[in-house]
Amino acid sequence: MNRRGKTAGEVDHVWQMLVALVMESRGDWRRKVSEAAGFPFSRWRALKRLVDAPLTLSELADLMTTDAPAATVAVNDLERRGLVERYPHPDNRRAKLVSITPAGLRLMESLNSIDDDAPAALAQLPAADLAELRRILKTIAPR
Repeated sequence: MNRRGKTAGEVDHVWQMLVALVMESRGDWRRKVSEAAGFPFSRWRALKRLVDAPLTLSELADLMTTDAPAATVAVNDLERRGLVERYPHPDNRRAKLVSITPAGLRLMESLNSIDDDAPAALAQLPAADLAELRRILKTIAPR
């Protein structure tokens, strides 16, 4: 037990519950996105990370929490579809940057309009519990 009165196991258990809630409740949304896009959800994950700025394949792989070969497969597919492009890195001759194209941005805009409804259990929480959950999440959220 640590000085805040909780064990690592308790913290891990709460984390696993949060992950399960998110993963289980987003299956329908992920399926809708994949069907609308016409490609696996992993391609959406790659495009999502390229919306703000170009990345190297290595950076993209890290942000997607995948390995470089898997990121390369995704980029190759997206490039064939005209959704991303590669070009030489201005500061590193050995690296290429991957950038989303205007067609990729338009696709992401349309995919972002697909409803991602909260799980019914969350909507059923009393207002006070929802406010407390919001307060807690603001405390631990990375942003």
